[in-house]
Amino acid sequence: MDQVSDRLRLGHYSLRTEKTYLAWIKRFILFHDKRHPKDMGKPEIEAYLTHLAVDRHVAAATQNQALNAILYLYREVLGIDLPWMDDVVRAKRPERIPEVLSTQEVGRLLAQLEGTYKLMASLLYGSGLRLMEVIRLRVKDVDFDYQQIVVRDGKGAKDRVTPLPSSVTAELKAQLDYVAQQHRDDLKAGYGAVYLPNALATKYANAAHELAWQYVFPSSRLSKDPRSGATRRHHVNEKGLQQSVKRAVRRAGINKKASCHTLRHSFATHLLERGSDIRTVQELLGHKNVQTTMLYTHVLKRGGRGVVSPLDA
Repeated sequence: MDQVSDRLRLGHYSLRTEKTYLAWIKRFILFHDKRHPKDMGKPEIEAYLTHLAVDRHVAAATQNQALNAILYLYREVLGIDLPWMDDVVRAKRPERIPEVLSTQEVGRLLAQLEGTYKLMASLLYGSGLRLMEVIRLRVKDVDFDYQQIVVRDGKGAKDRVTPLPSSVTAELKAQLDYVAQQHRDDLKAGYGAVYLPNALATKYANAAHELAWQYVFPSSRLSKDPRSGATRRHHVNEKGLQQSVKRAVRRAGINKKASCHTLRHSFATHLLERGSDIRTVQELLGHKNVQTTMLYTHVLKRGGRGVVSPLDA
């Protein structure tokens, strides 16, 4: 397991991915009575994937996540690249139409939030950010002059630019003033450093202590880095925002399975409703394939597949 951790860190995988892969690999080994992976092959992997689907009733995405972790173990850690690996059947993910809120429902939801969580939720909807993109937003990536947000190292390790809603400019500037004051206090106390990805701390020795690299939504307390052991101020925990949005949905009387990601879905759908080009929306969302963005054309206010019901005629 230490070898797996070392290899993942060498590849600059996130701590979240590292924990997930380690957990799946451990479950795979325990399922086969602690046999060494070198002594197992295609039958054992397929047996475990079948167990997940039949006995555990996991979703296709979860089953594929387990498979990715196991294949990483064989290819990257054990150095075993056998032909049968490419033949392992992946579970087919069902094509779901994304849950979308109307503009009125978004307004009701945001009205149930306040403070920092309302600002964060507003950026999820107003800029089409993913949950962890707003959580990990840095001071330097907020551009008031160009009225835009630069998303660094998004899904697929891609950067992109998305609009900054002018309606939250005042609140966001106030938040950055708070961050600046908190950062000055941390520096006086002998702290003030922040986590930097991909060895940037080595390349830019003083960057970790600069305001530009601080998180826009920092944690209220200092914490110890689980990898390096350094005491730093990390970003807020995403669970707080998720729970606040969930409660806001309930208080707003919205009878849909809405979450933080629903606000991103709504961002895309409402842009298309207002006539935005689908290629532009694709770039704003950071989708690799336009077919992914095309899903939002299915939920526009035009009825099923854009037709009028014969009953209304």
